[in-house]
Amino acid sequence: MASRADRHKGIPVPPVAMAAAVVLQRLAPKGRRARRLRRVVAVALAAGSGTLLLSTLGAFARNGTTADPTAPGNASVLVTGGSNGLSRNPMYLAVAGLLVAHAVERGSLPAWLPVGGFVLVMDRFQIAREEEALRNRFGEEYLQYCARTPRWLDRRSVDFTKRR
Repeated sequence: MASRADRHKGIPVPPVAMAAAVVLQRLAPKGRRARRLRRVVAVALAAGSGTLLLSTLGAFARNGTTADPTAPGNASVLVTGGSNGLSRNPMYLAVAGLLVAHAVERGSLPAWLPVGGFVLVMDRFQIAREEEALRNRFGEEYLQYCARTPRWLDRRSVDFTKRR
């Protein structure tokens, strides 16, 4: 029987999921006109999420490893520091943050549905596939990383007393 990694090999889940989420958000009805506070919150979320995304991509580049979501088994280095010390998936977390920012700006309940859809698709399909590939590639080192770093965010993300 084919593994989850094999069943979805080569399917560019992240860009497809991101594009679908953005299109669905754009199709969602807009709420009331954005008030200043809602706009400020949306801009702050987008700026933070964009910074997280760029810093993570920079860390992958500095470490000389791939950020290609269709070939996680090609990773040459397990990046565990910086934003990857807060979450095992900071790039997907950043994209989810950008979708949250857009939902806040749109100001309607239906604009939030694609956020949940994106997280669900990434969690069940893409991340599971990447974890299998990284476990096969890095073995015990990856298992230890998983034990100390959450898949998305949790209390370990902000517990700086346990950082190495």
